[in-house]
Amino acid sequence: MKAAGPILAALMVVGLSGIGWAQAAESGDLSFDTAILQGLDKVSARVVTIEVPVGKPVHFGALEIVARACMKRRPEDQPESAAFLDIWELRPDQPATGLFRGWMFASSPALSAMEHPVYDIWVLDCRNGKSH
Repeated sequence: MKAAGPILAALMVVGLSGIGWAQAAESGDLSFDTAILQGLDKVSARVVTIEVPVGKPVHFGALEIVARACMKRRPEDQPESAAFLDIWELRPDQPATGLFRGWMFASSPALSAMEHPVYDIWVLDCRNGKSH
C-alpha cells in the first residue's frame, strides 16, 4: 500500500490536532487562489460551475460560500484537489446558518459532503484566477 500523500497526511494531522487549514498549507502541496466548485439546485435541477476566489464570499441560491484554501498535489503525485470551505445558508430576517466547514475533495465528494435538502456543492478543481 502506498503511503498517504501530503494533503492526506496534513489533513490527518489537522483532524487529530484541530490545528486548522493553515497547517495543511504547509504540506508541500501547491496552493491556488480560486476553488472551482459545482453546485446543484435540487429543486430546479440547475447545475452551475462556481468560481470561488479564496477569501471572498460567493453566492449560489441561498448559500454563501467562502473558500479558505484550495490545494492540489504536485504534478508528479496522484491527482487530487481539495478546498477548505465555509458554507452558510442566508435567509431574510434571520441570522446566517452554518451548514459546512471543512475540507472537500474532488476525488471523493462523499467523504466530506455538505448535507442540505435543496443544494449540493462539490469541488472540481483549484486554479489561479485570471489576471486582469
